[in-house]
Amino acid sequence: MITHILLDIEGTTCPTSFVSDTLFPYAYTHLEEFLNEHKENNEIQSLIDEAWGEWQADTDPSSKDLLSKALMKNSSEIENICSYLHHLITIDRKSSALKDLQGRIWREGYEKGDLCSSLYPETLEALSKLKQQEYILAVYSSGSISAQKLLYRHTAGGDQTALFSHWFDTRTGNKKESKSYSDICIAMNIPVEKVIFVSDSYAECDAAEKAGMSVLFSLREGNPEQDPHDHKAIKDLWYLFDYLL
Repeated sequence: MITHILLDIEGTTCPTSFVSDTLFPYAYTHLEEFLNEHKENNEIQSLIDEAWGEWQADTDPSSKDLLSKALMKNSSEIENICSYLHHLITIDRKSSALKDLQGRIWREGYEKGDLCSSLYPETLEALSKLKQQEYILAVYSSGSISAQKLLYRHTAGGDQTALFSHWFDTRTGNKKESKSYSDICIAMNIPVEKVIFVSDSYAECDAAEKAGMSVLFSLREGNPEQDPHDHKAIKDLWYLFDYLL
């Protein structure tokens, strides 16, 4: 019997357009200003160092070329690392250091009132009903845990973070690797067969299914992936109830 529901965010509970058209551009345009303002902060400097390490280990030709050019320029450390982080945002690379920095930038944006989360129309009502029925809700997203909580804290309907009992990001593991889902179950202290995962990525669904989870593919208008392959597809979160009956 399913007792835990593990949810992706982008394309599952929140439109991809909010992330791609609002959150990413906001982080992109405020990145250099944010790093300059907080460069004396030890946590921020640690993330800058982590990003440098990622850059030096990055084997992608475009990243290596960018590094060579940066090292030849008489630019500041902030300018140089921003060029790499901007590159990662442009190609939508999953970088833990970048995700952490984006989350911190978004926090300032939410606190200033520049940002307000956009969720699918049924999301809050459906998740509230699931919680009332005593299902345990958890989040697994490529965005940092802090960014996940910000998104659910600053909705048009107010703070919704209390809906969720567990939060996971890519520091747990790659979303396309089955071990990540096994590790999540260990963290939640629950057998893998008691969890259902909902995502708009068939590769993530594949990985979760391989780990032993039940899976549902979120097939929404506007999502980049429109082919669920052999996974059962749902068009909104209300369909979860049909599956759980």
